[in-house]
Parts: sequence; structure tokens; C-alpha cells
Amino acid sequence: MSEGRIDGAIEELGDGTEFHLLVKRENSSSPSSMSPRFPFLRYLDREQLARFFAVITDPRDRTLFATIYHYGLRVSEALLLQVSDVDVDRRRIRIHRVKHGVSGERPLFRMTERLLREYLAVRLPTGSALFTGRQGDLSRSRIQQLFKRYVRHAGLESPASVHALRHSIAMHLLDSGQGIEFVQDHLGHVNIQNTLIYAKLTDRRREVVFRQLEQQGAIVTVKPVGGSPSRSKR
Repeated sequence: MSEGRIDGAIEELGDGTEFHLLVKRENSSSPSSMSPRFPFLRYLDREQLARFFAVITDPRDRTLFATIYHYGLRVSEALLLQVSDVDVDRRRIRIHRVKHGVSGERPLFRMTERLLREYLAVRLPTGSALFTGRQGDLSRSRIQQLFKRYVRHAGLESPASVHALRHSIAMHLLDSGQGIEFVQDHLGHVNIQNTLIYAKLTDRRREVVFRQLEQQGAIVTVKPVGGSPSRSKR
């Protein structure tokens, strides 16, 4: 199966099926194992993503993959972006979700704004989409090809799909302690059950929430009595 068809097949699975398979892979006894039938079920940690972006020097490609990662876009959603969907002065971007996802306007991360300004200054006016090349709008297969090339140049074990970036932002947001409702909204999920599956793959969010609860005094503090421990009286 070609890279473009693989990437298309991922998006056609639907979130429920996709996440079920992701959990199955993450719960495998081997941390580097990957389902032979679904080799695309991976996400990149922060260090891996830093290596990935470090090898991308082209303004268009750097902006393309940063936008996909920052907003958890499917490739088809990245392809839907038009120049008019970006307002760098107001720091807003309009996201068009597919698969019955929740579309809408979102704030631009400051880093995304800077990337977009740099890219728009050199964008080729060869097509109507936001991301274009010498021959017109970028295609799904071309985006996939570029992703694979940069993953290889970064020396990473290759996820077979750009969709790994969508998984990555979900995991990173949860790891940072963001609430599940925010992650649901950020990914455009209609059904929060699709988002909750991500939470089952990380324990860092629980740790962050526990520390916040302690610091905020949200729960009653019960201190040790002090002194030498004694036997409980019956």
C-alpha cells in the first residue's frame, strides 16, 4: 500500500477504532513493538519531536508540520486550510474538522504565528490552499513523503503516518496537566470517550493534578502526629 493510501486509511478508521488500536500497541509487552497490521500507531515524545523539527529548515515544511502538531490536525484537515483561514494580526486560525469533528476558530500560539508570518512571506501563489508547492496545492502523498523524509533524517524510528503528530499533541497536553475537556476541544472530538482513551496511556497528568491539589489546599491536610510511632489502641 502506498504512503498516501496508508495515511488515508488511518483517517478512515474513525477515532474509536484508531484509539483502541493505539491502546493495544501501548500496552504491548515490548515498548518498541508495533502491530504488523497497523504500523502507524505511534506518537513522538518531546525529545523526539525536537529532533524532528531540528532537521527541518524549509519555512513551509516547518510551518506545515508545526501547525499539524500544534492543532492536532489530520492531513485532510491541513489540506483544507486556506490563506483566509489565518489571521496573524488577530492571532486566530480557523480549523475545518472532518469526520464530524467540531470546527471553529482557535487562538494562534505565538510560535505558530511567527512561523506563519515567515512562511507567508515566501509562499508560492501556485494554488488556493495555505500550503503550496511549485506545482500547486500540496497533496496528501507529498505531505506524507516529506514527513517520512524528515523522520529519517532525524534518525527516528519511523512512524508510518503524519497522524502520529495528532497523537503526540494529545499526549503532551495531558502530560502537562491540561484537563480532558480542553484536550477534547483542542482535537475537535465530539465524543469525550475518544479523548479519555489518551488519558489511559499516561500517568503524568494524574501526578500533576495531585501536586496541584496539594498546593491549592483543595483537600484537607492530615499531618502525622509526630514523635515515635506507637501501637494502635484497640
